Amino acid sequence: MPVIAALYHFTRFDDPASLRGPLFELCLAQGVKGSLLLAGEGVNGTIAGPRAGVDAVLAHLRALSGCAGLEWKESQAETMPFGRMKVKLKREIVTMGVPGVDPRASVGHYVAPQDWNALISAPDVAVIDTRNDYEVSLGSFRDAVDPGTRSFRDFPKWWEENRDRFHNKRITMFCTGGIRCEKSTNYLLSQGVEQVFHLKGGILKYLEDVPAEASLWQGECYVFDSRVSVGHGLLPGRNSSCGACRRPVTPEGRAHPDYEEGVCCPACVNDYSETDRERFRERQRQMKLAEARGERHLGAEG
Repeated sequence: MPVIAALYHFTRFDDPASLRGPLFELCLAQGVKGSLLLAGEGVNGTIAGPRAGVDAVLAHLRALSGCAGLEWKESQAETMPFGRMKVKLKREIVTMGVPGVDPRASVGHYVAPQDWNALISAPDVAVIDTRNDYEVSLGSFRDAVDPGTRSFRDFPKWWEENRDRFHNKRITMFCTGGIRCEKSTNYLLSQGVEQVFHLKGGILKYLEDVPAEASLWQGECYVFDSRVSVGHGLLPGRNSSCGACRRPVTPEGRAHPDYEEGVCCPACVNDYSETDRERFRERQRQMKLAEARGERHLGAEG
């Protein structure tokens, strides 16, 4: 059963390009697949593979300059959730696009999962979901504010347009694993917001640590691999991914007349030409043939 490790760490890499080759080769040698991003501000990504292989990659990352404190969140899957390994160089490991935002300088107050419910239930607290709209559509915390952003780049603009809504409120934010909150809390502090909090370890840590019967989470949590979503205990959820637009598709969406496996879903039914759809149908056919042979078609990676 593959081990899945979701990780990020903010540190200064003077030459991230020099780190890419050795890291990629190690992952290949250890049978580890997934996606890792390297930038001058650190590393971010999710990997999966055998226990020994994931441990070797994590040890390699923690040995990099400034990465001794790297943390990660683990879960398991019945099958390998990735078809290949990608190590990419980026300007930012999570793209906000605001110059000067630096989580290494300051971030909001971390809130442990066991303390989260009490905080977000307080009347003077505003809870903001910093994830994108398609992620929020699968689940969120009770009474959380959904900015409706299509990209994390949109968050600063949304805040500028809505900040007056939160006058005299303590601001509490959350995201999947915590990385977006590192930047969003630093950004709000730079905007003069004094009391800013965020969920340590993100939704994934909350779902791992807080039992369902005590939870204020509603729905499932979108994840960036073939599981698509997870629930309490980080068990795989009920959702799938559209073969065309890659948005998550609920069981209700799969029953919709506008859904065709691998070709379109209700959210993108009008977004592609018939030529595109024929191409998607052929890709889906090849994926089914590969599956029948016990192989994984790389088209499943998007």
